[in-house]
Amino acid sequence: MVFGALLRDAGLDDVIVDSAGTGDWHVGDDMDHRARATLVAHGYEHPRHEAKQFTPADFASRDLVVALDAGHVRHLQELASSADEPDEAQAKIVLLRSFDPDADPADLDVPDPYYGGPDGFVEVLEQIESAGAGLLTSLSQQTLRPPL
Repeated sequence: MVFGALLRDAGLDDVIVDSAGTGDWHVGDDMDHRARATLVAHGYEHPRHEAKQFTPADFASRDLVVALDAGHVRHLQELASSADEPDEAQAKIVLLRSFDPDADPADLDVPDPYYGGPDGFVEVLEQIESAGAGLLTSLSQQTLRPPL
């Protein structure tokens, strides 16, 4: 939702943003009510979200696969090895906070706020906003079409 809003604000409505987890424990569920409350409190749209699990086949239909922490990166790398084009799949994986100019390079994981209080959800939102802005800048500086 956050990156989608950044794209819309930048006039890039034709970019599709999707979300999927690396595990199957929440498949079919809506987002955590505390995450929704944090998003709403900060002005984000909040349609129902249905959790799904990322699969090796998903690499083929994505240009970029953004992970929130090193554990997700490792899991996605394992999935990429089973993709139709493993090398291309591996090259699509990026760590979100690596695009955050204010992030500590030694700690690029977005923490999981699930077991904490509401402040953790606000901290995570701020990290995602900052890194998302950096990701948008990085993507907008790339050539979107091959040279003629």
